[in-house]
Amino acid sequence: MRRGRRLAIDVGDARIGVASCDPDGVLATPVETVPGRDVPAAKRRLSEIVAEYEPIEVVVGLPRSLSGSEGPAAAKVRAFAQDVAKIITPVPVRLVDERMTTVTATHGLRASGVKAKKGRAVVDQAAAVVILQSALETERVSGKAPGESVEPFI
Repeated sequence: MRRGRRLAIDVGDARIGVASCDPDGVLATPVETVPGRDVPAAKRRLSEIVAEYEPIEVVVGLPRSLSGSEGPAAAKVRAFAQDVAKIITPVPVRLVDERMTTVTATHGLRASGVKAKKGRAVVDQAAAVVILQSALETERVSGKAPGESVEPFI
C-alpha cells in the first residue's frame, strides 16, 4: 500500500462531493460539497482543495450501469476528470467504479438518523467517502493503484 493522502471526488450535476483519507490510507472522511452547476468555479475550488491537501492522487467515481456499461453520465465524468487532471497536474487522477455509492451513502446516512432533506447536503460527501474507502480497499487487496489512470492531455 502506497503511503500518502488521497482525495476522492463524486461528480454530480448539482453538487460534487469530496473526501480525503489519512496518509496511511486507513480511514476516509468527508471534506466538503462543492456546488457543481458553475463548472469553472467548481474546478477552481477542486484545484484549491488539491493544493491544500497535497494528495498523492485523486480518485474520481465513474458511474457505470449495473451491467458495467457506460452511458452519458460516464462520458461527462470522464471529460470532467480529464479537465481536472489538466488543472492539478502533476497530481495523478484515476477513475474508479462507483456503482451503488450514492445508494450506499444514503442508506448509511439514514441509518445514522440523518433526515432525507438534510442528507442531500452531505450525501455527495458520503458517496465520495464510499468511493475512497473502496479504492483504498482495492489497493490494499491487489497491491496496485485502483481504477484507470486519466492522462492529462494538454
